[in-house]
Amino acid sequence: MHRTLEITVPAPVTEGLCQQLTELEDVIGLSVQFGASRKPAGDVLIVHVLNRGADEVLRRARAAVAHKNDLSVVTSEAASFIAPAVHQTIVDDKDEAIWEEMESGLRHQGAITTNYLLLMALGGLICAIGLVSEPVPQAVAFTASAIIAPGFDPMTKVPVGLVLRRWIVVWRGIQSTLTGYAVLIGTAALTTYWLVAAGETTGRLLAENSEVKNLSHPGLMELLLSAAGALAGVVMLAAFRRSFQAGPLIAMAFIPAAALIGAGLAVGNWPLALEGLERFGADWGFIVGLGVPFLWLKQKFLHKRKPIV
Repeated sequence: MHRTLEITVPAPVTEGLCQQLTELEDVIGLSVQFGASRKPAGDVLIVHVLNRGADEVLRRARAAVAHKNDLSVVTSEAASFIAPAVHQTIVDDKDEAIWEEMESGLRHQGAITTNYLLLMALGGLICAIGLVSEPVPQAVAFTASAIIAPGFDPMTKVPVGLVLRRWIVVWRGIQSTLTGYAVLIGTAALTTYWLVAAGETTGRLLAENSEVKNLSHPGLMELLLSAAGALAGVVMLAAFRRSFQAGPLIAMAFIPAAALIGAGLAVGNWPLALEGLERFGADWGFIVGLGVPFLWLKQKFLHKRKPIV
């Protein structure tokens, strides 16, 4: 998908900025509405731009105003650009998200809200059942919990914040992760406790489950799978392919590992809970350890700018 940027700027800078944007090959269309904006007051520039040119448009818009508070930008996706005169330019576009869109998406998905905490709790409940299930329903439970619990985005805030040196983003990522996973672990513990009390399972069956053993004692293949999933998730975030992020979440094991922490605590198996914590830490480590260099390369060779806000 391409981009439509709705840029509001003070009237005195409109003409100069329009001239600069018109020069850009990646700007397919530019419209100006003089005095159209009441809040904030100013002129509105509607820019139809290819993904690969969005950063340059934002860079020039920021440079055109005296202070960042004088600038307002709304981004949206355009389903298609139909312009025969520049068709070849359009078909050569790239799949890239801009920093502001990445951060906005992560903020939305990982904000500590009632919905976020409820989904984390439901993911923990489903995953706790999966820990003591047979292979087929276990696979269904693990897959469902990975998609239901929005546990990837808060973790990904950390490498994004580190690369951009936005410490508030790092802190909010850590805060959202710890809060969300505390709820997930607590719900998994309560679910396991209820299952044991109802006679549906035992601590021994939990510890002897084959997939629990893989979680608590991962081999090279399991760790490689998680590492690939972690990097794939970050790549999809940077490539604006959020609708496909279920794949990386399923490949990774941080949701089952977190549920294992709660389940181990519920049955009094402290070593099992510790092993779950170690696997959870390993998967988060993959997200940070692989995400930071990848996003740094994106900043160094592609975006080459700081976010406007």
